[in-house]
Amino acid sequence: MIIEQIPLENGTAIGLKLEMQNAPLLVIRADKGFVMCGYMDTEMANKLGDVAAKVRGVNNFEDVLHAEVLDVTNHAKALGIKAGMKGHEALEMMF
Repeated sequence: MIIEQIPLENGTAIGLKLEMQNAPLLVIRADKGFVMCGYMDTEMANKLGDVAAKVRGVNNFEDVLHAEVLDVTNHAKALGIKAGMKGHEALEMMF
C-alpha cells in the first residue's frame, strides 16, 4: 500500500493506493470527504452519509486529480460538488 500526502490549494489530502490484481484501488481523502476510483461504490457511500465523488480509468494519484467526476453522493452535492468537474476541484471543496 502506498500512502502519500497530496498538497492542494485549500489543504493537504491523503492518497491511498492499493495494488489489486488487475488495477489499483485509489482514494484521495480531504477533511470532509474523498474522491474514489471505480472499485468503490457511490451508492454505499451515499447510504453511509459520506461526501464522495467517483472517477474511473485512473492508475495513479495524478490521474485521480485530473479525471472527470462521474458520480457524487448527496452530501457532496450539498457542498456544490457535481459530475463533470475534475477530481482536484472536488477535493478543494472538501476542505
